[in-house]
Amino acid sequence: MSSIYRHIGRYYILMVNVFTRPEKGKVYRKLIVEEIDKIGIQSLGIVALLSLFMGAVVTLQTAANIDSGWIPKWTIGYTTRQTMILEFSSTIVSLILSGKVGSNIASEIGTMRITEQIDAMDIMGVNSASYLILPKIVAAMFIFPFMVILAMACGISAGAAIGVSTGVISLTDYQYGLTYYFEPFQVSYTLIKSVVFAFIITSVSSYHGYYTKGGALEVGQSSTRAVVYSIVLIMISNYVITQLLLL
Repeated sequence: MSSIYRHIGRYYILMVNVFTRPEKGKVYRKLIVEEIDKIGIQSLGIVALLSLFMGAVVTLQTAANIDSGWIPKWTIGYTTRQTMILEFSSTIVSLILSGKVGSNIASEIGTMRITEQIDAMDIMGVNSASYLILPKIVAAMFIFPFMVILAMACGISAGAAIGVSTGVISLTDYQYGLTYYFEPFQVSYTLIKSVVFAFIITSVSSYHGYYTKGGALEVGQSSTRAVVYSIVLIMISNYVITQLLLL
């Protein structure tokens, strides 16, 4: 239990240092653009691919389980919409990105720690925590909502394409299901979650990388811990946000 409190305390202190004494804004703008490319742009392919297949699978599975004539066909479009908007596009995509983005951040900062690059920055009077971590947090919180919108669009479009092409549902029924009892706040809800998840992934991964000690083996262990803790915190925050905003 004491180790948990120690991690919480060190994480809090690190975040305080991250958001205080920032360097020049011009420097940060360049770093943020670079991080947007590394965190977001380079992840668009895997997000789009997974979303396409998920939308198609949800459509086919829903169609396969509608055996009763009492259940209307437009339920397929409704189910695909709800699945993609409420959970997959934000939560599942963030869980996947925690492995790709989180491990990269932890290993990058961890390598800088064990090679004493961070110590050199501190000696030169640079706020190393803010310089290394803040651009990553800002970039992720900026680009994640756009990635979520892409995931929603790809999943719903793939569901329509596979449903119509296989003959399990007509385009008219699918479109009716998409619009049936649609609440725009559900989109806002999932975008809010994506911003929170972006902060969790980048800050937790940076924390584990920043406090890495030892050599290459410890860098790998820090990357693993970063992914595990990010996933756990994402699931906990997902429950809390859902409880606060939807119920």
